Amino acid sequence: MNIHFDNSYARLPERFFTKQKPAPVPEPILIGCNHQLAAKLSIDIDWLQSERGVAMLAGNSVPEGAEPLAQAYAGHQFGGFSRQLGDGRALLLGEILDTNGVRYDVQLKGSGRTPFSRGGDGKSALGPVIREYIVSEAMSALGVPTTRALAAVATGERVMRQEGRVLGGVFTRVATSHIRVGTFQYFLARKDTEALRVLADHVIARHYPAVAQQPEPHLSLLEAVLLRQADLIAQWMSLGFIHGVMNTDNTAISGETIDYGPCAFMDAFHPKCVFSSIDTGGRYAWGNQSDIGLWNLTRFAETLLPLLSDAQDDAIKKAEQVLSKYSERFGSQYIARFRAKLALPAAAPADIIHECLELLSAQAVDFTVFFRRLTSVAGGADEELVRELFREKPAFNAWFEKWSNAVDTPTQLSVMRAVNPVRIPRNHRVEQVIKSAYAGEYDPFHRFIDALGSPYSEDVQYAEYETPPRPDEIVRETFCGT
Repeated sequence: MNIHFDNSYARLPERFFTKQKPAPVPEPILIGCNHQLAAKLSIDIDWLQSERGVAMLAGNSVPEGAEPLAQAYAGHQFGGFSRQLGDGRALLLGEILDTNGVRYDVQLKGSGRTPFSRGGDGKSALGPVIREYIVSEAMSALGVPTTRALAAVATGERVMRQEGRVLGGVFTRVATSHIRVGTFQYFLARKDTEALRVLADHVIARHYPAVAQQPEPHLSLLEAVLLRQADLIAQWMSLGFIHGVMNTDNTAISGETIDYGPCAFMDAFHPKCVFSSIDTGGRYAWGNQSDIGLWNLTRFAETLLPLLSDAQDDAIKKAEQVLSKYSERFGSQYIARFRAKLALPAAAPADIIHECLELLSAQAVDFTVFFRRLTSVAGGADEELVRELFREKPAFNAWFEKWSNAVDTPTQLSVMRAVNPVRIPRNHRVEQVIKSAYAGEYDPFHRFIDALGSPYSEDVQYAEYETPPRPDEIVRETFCGT
């Protein structure tokens, strides 16, 4: 075993976590292992796939140097505050420095009960393990900041879920950290200003070291987190991605996408599109994600107020000045990403973007297919390739003429090809892979992972993954893994 742990979070005060060993499982089987990520973390892939390595990934053994712990955090879930949530089915094994000296958490999800389980079994069904592996690796390949998948293990035990008793699994997740807005909220709820300061300084040292040199480092921390979240959400939306559960406990301070529960990529475009079975009010719909981002950042700002000034009014004023920068930052990133998708020069009116999305929504056109076909047209393909996607041709023709007159294809075509994916992890394909995994067939999982590894490249051998679902294949709801 050659994993060299250096566990900075475990050195924080004891009230930040609870030390806990993972629960053993009866018959672990390695389903997926990320060779590229293992190499980045300097983990020997042969050892990781050995009996001893799989035992670690399943939670049956704790490697030397690891210090398993469940992190404490709170959070707003669908707008309602819970002062204690925490890792109810996950354990942070420890931290590793990669080949570039960047620090990463290694976490087991589905590793058994913790003091934060709130009556749950602390386990994971295999389906959510497969989903998170697929979507997190697809997001990484798409260029989106995200947690990563190191491994997926089937446990050989059954767990009780809505659909009955199903095969269990353990997911090994890697992140630059698992610190969330909810981590700060946990200590604010307890009026523990000392812990807030320790946590903020830990985050600065770990994620935003340049901030430490600023006159007001905690205020600069708020701005740094704000910028990353604005950029992240704009990128999500440009890909048709819907997180599905943008609670404050699922908002990573690092700016990574975290927790792929009821997430989904849209097929037919609509700004109010929702997939999550628990988001009955559409709080986290595609078009609401930018506003929710600001809402979550405002909750983060509240946790920092005791560190910004001894005078409450002064602290609020400072925080509000930073928060006021969000709309401009998000808006500029959003427009820039859609300009790239449409090959629009900076001088072209943004109305072309808005009219495009209105057209897609009105005619229920597949988001990913439209932009990739438009890329082909920009490269010389017949414009009928795009026109055939629309029922009402006159509306499309009017927009297409406006776009054609504004587009700057000679200089922007390469950009279009780099931002408009050919393949995404479509919901129906994910569900098909999960169904196969429950039947003990893992080849579809490996093939899908391979196909999603180069999402911007045409590849005839993966052509079946490019097409939208047939009517009988459409997935209308996605589910949380708990």
